[in-house]
Amino acid sequence: MTGALTTHVLDVAHGRPARGVAIELWREEVRIAAAVTNEDGRTDAPLVAPGALEVGVYELRFAVGAYFAGSGPAADPPFLDVVPVRFGIADAGAHHHVPLLVTPWSYSTYRGS
Repeated sequence: MTGALTTHVLDVAHGRPARGVAIELWREEVRIAAAVTNEDGRTDAPLVAPGALEVGVYELRFAVGAYFAGSGPAADPPFLDVVPVRFGIADAGAHHHVPLLVTPWSYSTYRGS
């Protein structure tokens, strides 16, 4: 897949994909996509379709506070609520995959394949 943007979310606290996480994609303060993760912790379609990706700065916003509140007792307010991941796209022709590994208290991300 070329020139697309995908993501997935892994709940490392429970050792499973994070189903039902609301995700928004922003570029230049404009929301350009929204999705909810499926049973594999992935969106059903790329957040940016193949061929539609542009060079620039993007931000994914993962609603992990609501996800963890739905999976058992949670702190109020949660330690993590909406996790923003801001990243740059320099090669719009390449596939970019931005996964999120998350617990109620921490997260990490990387450029995946």
